[in-house]
Formats: sequence, structure tokens, C-alpha cells
Amino acid sequence: MDSLTLIRAARWADKDHVAALIADALHPSPLATWLIPDPGPRRRILTDVLGIWVEHAMFYGDIHLTDDATAATVGFHRYRSIPPPAQYQMRLADAAGPHPDRFDTLDRLLAKARPTEPHYELAFLAVRPSSAGAGYGTAMLAHHRSRLDHLGLPPWTSTTSASDLYSRHGYTPRPPIILPDGPSLHPMRRNPEADGNRREGIAAHASRRA
Repeated sequence: MDSLTLIRAARWADKDHVAALIADALHPSPLATWLIPDPGPRRRILTDVLGIWVEHAMFYGDIHLTDDATAATVGFHRYRSIPPPAQYQMRLADAAGPHPDRFDTLDRLLAKARPTEPHYELAFLAVRPSSAGAGYGTAMLAHHRSRLDHLGLPPWTSTTSASDLYSRHGYTPRPPIILPDGPSLHPMRRNPEADGNRREGIAAHASRRA
């Protein structure tokens, strides 16, 4: 990653690009194969379903991406329960084609594994496959960490493979999520830096959103 590359908050006009970027990064994974066994429509279906969640993060979380649009993070502020995307089941049926049941199963198992405490869910960290290994993932996680430590908010994520990248940033593994007849996902959590001012920061931020 070029040292001059900046990370910025995504705009509404970025959402389709972010969904396609995540779909490209996820496409070769065992999770994508399990969700959509047919390789023909896989990338299109992933992009369409991810578009629903990227849009939802614009209202209930945040999205950051590099200014060269090579890497992005998508997350949700789970200070309390948040609603599903508007008309989610109807939109999922349209986007997922013959595979909505797999997406429903994934949603249910992720919801069961999520912490009950207030936390930030890092739903996606994606790097364009052609730029993998160039330091984008490290830069995005470092940026993400600095933002959340300022609030004192513990981040939680679920990765498609056990990743040293997350471990190097202080994440510790939780029990795996085993998909029916499919791969395992790897939830991970990180404690924020202990700081009373940061804990007050999250309380104030949450009250503003109440």
C-alpha cells in the first residue's frame, strides 16, 4: 500500500463499488461456494446480497475505504439491537435467486454467535484480490482500531479463515461457527484499550443515537 493512500468515510455513491469489491474478495472462498454452489451466477448474487448490507451499514454503522478504492471495511454499531434491512426477506429472495435458505442460515448462526454486550461488528474487511499482500488489510485494521479505541468499544468479527492478521491486531478467537455441510467461520473479539475517557465517549455517542 502506498504511504500516500488515504482512508476515508464512504459516500452513498460508493456503495455499489464497495459491494462489488467485497464480492470479488469473497468469491473464491469456501463460504461463497457454500452459499452459491453454482459458479456461474455466484459473483452477481454475492454483489446483489452484499449491496443490501452495505446500504444498511450506511444507516446503522459505517463504511471506510481507501481513496484508491482498493480496500474497504463495513461495520455495524451494535450498541443495542438493530433492525434488519428494510424489506429484507423480499429483497433477499430477489437477490439470492434459488439460494436464500443458505443466506438465512448464515444470518441466523451469525446472530447466535454475536456478543450480547454493546460492540462494533466488523462485518467485512475486503481487499481487491490483485492487491492482496500489499499492506491494505493491515492499514485498514490499524485505522479501524484507532477509531474504536477512542470510543472504548470492543470489536467483533467473523472471518472465513483463521487469520494472523487479526491476531496481530489483538483479536482473540472464539468458538467456530460450523455451517451445515459446509465450512467453518472463525469469530474473533478484541478488548479495547482501557481508558475511562474512552468509556465515557461510547456512552455519549450511544446517547446521541438513542
